[in-house]
Amino acid sequence: MTDAPTAVLEPASAPEPGPLVEDKPRSLKAKSDRSDLPFRIGTRTAASAVLAIMLLVGVFLLLQGGQALSAAGPLKFLTTQSWEPNSGVFGIAAVILGSIFIALTAIVVAVPLATGTALYISEYAPRQIKQGLVTLVDLMAAVPSVVYGLWGLKALQPNITGVSQFIATWFGWIPIFHVDGFDPSDPLSSPTTFTSSTFIIGLVVGMMVAPITCSIMREVFTQAPIGEREGALALGATKWGMIRRVVIPFGRGGMIGGTMLGLGRALGETIAVALIVSPVFVVQPQILKSGANSISALIALRYSESSPFEISALMAAGLALFILTLIVNFGASLVISRSRSGASSD
Repeated sequence: MTDAPTAVLEPASAPEPGPLVEDKPRSLKAKSDRSDLPFRIGTRTAASAVLAIMLLVGVFLLLQGGQALSAAGPLKFLTTQSWEPNSGVFGIAAVILGSIFIALTAIVVAVPLATGTALYISEYAPRQIKQGLVTLVDLMAAVPSVVYGLWGLKALQPNITGVSQFIATWFGWIPIFHVDGFDPSDPLSSPTTFTSSTFIIGLVVGMMVAPITCSIMREVFTQAPIGEREGALALGATKWGMIRRVVIPFGRGGMIGGTMLGLGRALGETIAVALIVSPVFVVQPQILKSGANSISALIALRYSESSPFEISALMAAGLALFILTLIVNFGASLVISRSRSGASSD
């Protein structure tokens, strides 16, 4: 009796790997409807109108300031500190750097204040008062700039010179805090040395731009993914640890964008600066020393008493400020568009 043949099981061969398919998001297409057509036309018209108005403003400033730019030369116009258009010696080196110094001082004041306020409202404030705080911050952004300027001139400046003197006394070895002609050991030193300074103007402008910056940061912080928030807390993170590891990294792009938008607002501030400023036409990097200037204040203070050629020079200065503000705002838009802010978790 013979044994039956035993079947030998061969291992199954692995299937041939298929071609790799690139993971792409699906494109969503909505059916076009006649009711969408007016909306589409309206939005495109509004967007085109904004761009056209900006272009027309730039062209207008260029045409009006062309005479002064041709007389001074673009390079000399950007590097000359004096402002004497009728004598043929004028430029914006002092005033444009003054605008930048004031704006940077304002941002140094506004960003910590705005960040702390936005984090408190979005993460710590009780629900009963949260909406009230949001409304209060939004109302502060709507206060006219002349009100801030009067507050800075009448209330802040007389009471802040002591702080300026303290900083100059103990931190005068830092170049930006040094004040020429100030002797800390002289008890008869005049406090007017510290009035109408870049520091005081920067404080006022900083209070103006802080509500705008705070509103942008608050909106970004509230959009941090709830899944990542709960995951961090579930892993044992404290409330501050969750904010530091989840909320702030998520909103970093919005924080930078809000700061840049606030910087653009600070660069163009006019009335508040004009009320406090003591105009000088030299580069003034010592922010505590009396005397400052900006392009917007120069235009506001000189326009009504200027000759036609001086008005052309002021228009050229306005063109420089217009270009600088556009660069800052476009930079902010680029940062916001590349940030993760607004994304959702899986």
